[in-house]
Amino acid sequence: MQDTMLLGVEGIKKTILHGGTGDIPKFITGAKVLKVVGTPMEIVIGNMFKLDIWETLLSSMRIGEVAEFWCDIIHTGIYPIVSKSMRRISEGKDPVDWHIHTCGMANMFAYHSLGYDDLDELMKEPKPLYFVLELVRVQQPSEYNRESWALSDEERLKIVPVLHGQANKLYKQGRFQDATQKYKEAIICIKNVQTKEKSWEAPWLRLEKMANTLTLNYCQCLLRMEEYYEVLEHTSDIINQHPGVVKAFYLRGKAHMEVWNEAEARQDFSRVLDLDPGMKKAVKKELAKLAVRMEEKNQEDKNKYKGMF
Repeated sequence: MQDTMLLGVEGIKKTILHGGTGDIPKFITGAKVLKVVGTPMEIVIGNMFKLDIWETLLSSMRIGEVAEFWCDIIHTGIYPIVSKSMRRISEGKDPVDWHIHTCGMANMFAYHSLGYDDLDELMKEPKPLYFVLELVRVQQPSEYNRESWALSDEERLKIVPVLHGQANKLYKQGRFQDATQKYKEAIICIKNVQTKEKSWEAPWLRLEKMANTLTLNYCQCLLRMEEYYEVLEHTSDIINQHPGVVKAFYLRGKAHMEVWNEAEARQDFSRVLDLDPGMKKAVKKELAKLAVRMEEKNQEDKNKYKGMF
């Protein structure tokens, strides 16, 4: 069956390729919709990482229906940005770079590239697009367990302390890899909410403090996993933005020590004492470990080059 029609929305034409069955389902906020043509994709009504117009298109369909939609550029302008997020998800990456202190859109304009040639071209010259959709099923919010990216902002903030507690428990159990995933999920929840706040104002700063606490816990896991250079990256990000965070200097000092950056380690531990003299005992212990590591490294170097000259 084929039937071309306007949806009553400017700039959209619909062609039914295969009729569906039953009544048109209810599409309330939080409903999960599975569409298939090519790669299956789940869309959560009212949430990010999708084109808003997709909700309009899907809300005209019945279960089992296949339809082609022509959408003018007034509806597809941000498609390249949405497509980038979806591609990152399909590649097993985060749809947002949570460890960078600017939102994805800001980064895009800073670097003038989305990282995909076809999407860059579409950003430069927007065009009408065709979408072929098959509506497979609709699940209401109470009918499935929602992942953190599919939550509302209020729900994200409520789940953060739950994820934080789970991560802490995993860390105490020595399950560092599992703990990093929980910390990371909590950080992403916060960063997604934070992008909607004005930088450096009170609500943004409150979320920033929460994210920094989680990031430093994440770094503690990385230290135990011997991912020292990633620790240096994340702690330096925090220090550059917030130079008074003691724990960031302490963890960065430990990471510098592990990669034999003696001067940098000593400088960071000195800064820890400047900010919090109560850390004197902990710093003394780390400096003793640093001296041992550097002695081992010097001896190793001597043995390596012995007899070469």
